[in-house]
Amino acid sequence: MTALNAVMDLTMDGEVAVLTLNSPPVNALSGPVREGIALGIRQALADGHAKAIVLICAGRTFIAGADITGFGKAMEGPDLLTVMREMEFSAKPIIAAIHGTALGGGLETALCCNYRIAAASAKCGLPEVKLGLLPGAGGTQRLPRLIGPEAALDLVTSGRHIGAKQALAMGVFDEVVPDADLLRGAIAMARRAIAENWPLRKARDVSEKVEAIRPHAAQFFADFRAKNAKAFRGFEAPEANIKCIEAAVNLPFDEGIAVERALFVPLMQGVQSLAQRYVFFAERQAAKIADLPEGTQPLPIASVGVLGAGTMGGGIAMNFLNIGIPVTIVEAKEENLTRGVATIRKNYENTAAKGKMTAADVEARMALLTPSLTMADFGQADMIIEAVFEDMDLKKQIFGQLDSVAKPGAVLASNTSYLDVDAIAAATKRPGSVVGTHFFSPANVMKLLEVVRGAKTEPAVLATAMGIGKKIGKIAVVSGVCHGFIGNRMLSFRQAEAQKLILEGAMPADVDRVLYDFGFPMGPFQMSDLAGLDIGWNAATSTSSTIRERLCEAGLRGQKNGHGFYDYDAQRNRTPSPVAEKIILDFAAEQGINRRAIGDEEILERCLLPMVNEGVLILEEKMAQRASDIDIVWINGYGWPVYRGGPMFWADSIGLKSVVEKLKAYGYTPAKTLETLAAAGKSLTGQF
Repeated sequence: MTALNAVMDLTMDGEVAVLTLNSPPVNALSGPVREGIALGIRQALADGHAKAIVLICAGRTFIAGADITGFGKAMEGPDLLTVMREMEFSAKPIIAAIHGTALGGGLETALCCNYRIAAASAKCGLPEVKLGLLPGAGGTQRLPRLIGPEAALDLVTSGRHIGAKQALAMGVFDEVVPDADLLRGAIAMARRAIAENWPLRKARDVSEKVEAIRPHAAQFFADFRAKNAKAFRGFEAPEANIKCIEAAVNLPFDEGIAVERALFVPLMQGVQSLAQRYVFFAERQAAKIADLPEGTQPLPIASVGVLGAGTMGGGIAMNFLNIGIPVTIVEAKEENLTRGVATIRKNYENTAAKGKMTAADVEARMALLTPSLTMADFGQADMIIEAVFEDMDLKKQIFGQLDSVAKPGAVLASNTSYLDVDAIAAATKRPGSVVGTHFFSPANVMKLLEVVRGAKTEPAVLATAMGIGKKIGKIAVVSGVCHGFIGNRMLSFRQAEAQKLILEGAMPADVDRVLYDFGFPMGPFQMSDLAGLDIGWNAATSTSSTIRERLCEAGLRGQKNGHGFYDYDAQRNRTPSPVAEKIILDFAAEQGINRRAIGDEEILERCLLPMVNEGVLILEEKMAQRASDIDIVWINGYGWPVYRGGPMFWADSIGLKSVVEKLKAYGYTPAKTLETLAAAGKSLTGQF
């Protein structure tokens, strides 16, 4: 064995040169890795005994992609495109032996080899679009030639990973072998290539599949754009990826590479990619609890109890059923329990009808669910999650009962959106076992989980809640105890400003349009209509003191009855409601408000800047661990567009000095920390 550099070894197996790359943890394409590949290829080509080359990686994965931490920094070592060109024009066949994940630049490197063999468990993909980028090392040009433009478009614009079996069927891989046989299989393939004089096949030279599309390319790409317009709205990277695939269809390879490069650089330098890369790291950082004592271990969770079989309780239960954890679900009334269990089954059956699970999967999940009418059946549960109506007296009563039935060491969690977790915990004799778990509706779909840390929550209980959140596929963020925690506390300021705006001169459709154009999936008034205007409203106690009460009194309930801030047709298409607009105008007149024209910029700033200010107060009070946690909450729970990085990142991007000045102009007192950072020219995400 010859060590070519710190990360690359060369060994000879007969006439096969085996290059083994070992750069933990994921063999990312750092300077030493690129150098090692180049040295290995050159050494093997110079060796007269070597007739073929195998490129394989040590550790848990093939080249997992580029080193994201090095983006935007001065390059060390040889340029990747230069290394790839040497591979592609090698005079000896190169076989890539792939295990783990070949992603981004890793897959692009493999595409420069003549042949690819993969372990059965391997996965591959070009996920750059999720970082606001495109594959910048020839992936958009080689992949469509190998697998066809349609399949390539799907992969580069979705960023999804595919397994070895699918990659083989598509033509990305040439052979798949059992995991244990990868090196042996790769060497055997290399020997066949030598014995049978296999051609030095290059992905760049394959043309049949792109030529087949070329005569109707314009319509093909127009249809793809139209089909995906909603999903791609606001994002720059998908369109750039589409243009690259168009170039692969319509231009010679080298010209297509030039298009790819020309489109890559502006994306790399743009705010959207910076935001999406920031979010990539922020999601991983959110899982870390800054002050958790060293050695803290989560408690084992083998069974779960859920109190409440309504929309939230049922959705919460599904999260655990999905990963094979048995759930006991308890309701006070038989009819509510029956309805809740039926809804869970129906949700699974709908998923099966879409081909995303089998009928056997449905039955396997339902078999893990035990319906009950008594809390005593929670006795053996490792974790009990309460999901009842948001009422403090009710929750205190329930936790007192749970305290008497739960086994010692069980985690007692409250799915509360606003309420004081410390007060709930005080209703038990084990406040250290109590934690808040704020799921978002629908709980089986939404990615965010706010884990609320009470004053007495034990470290192991907090670690357990965070860990179980990850296991059920959530992005968990720690919050302290305050009204509304992180997300809803900030949301209240946006909602308050939206209400002021429609009294002062804007209409609901104006506010919704501005926030939709910013990138939210919907505005606050459309969201209110969707949720139902009458949630928490009671005709007997209505005081006519808010616009919402006036709307409810007039019979407007939102989408549920087709009339709210908007009128809805049978397909739920909406138009502004004349009745709602008259109620707004009359209410403003009663309040003595002189309405005026309000521009889009003011609407946006008044809705979002007070949220930023409240976010800084949350950080000052240590209710959030870091600014990036706030951004993760808003991206995953409230629809903040990922390409804008979250409210804290957005504030940094427009400048904290401007944020402070505009807050003052709109009558807000900026948080002290916000003013201090602005004066010093610093950023929120850099300091918290």
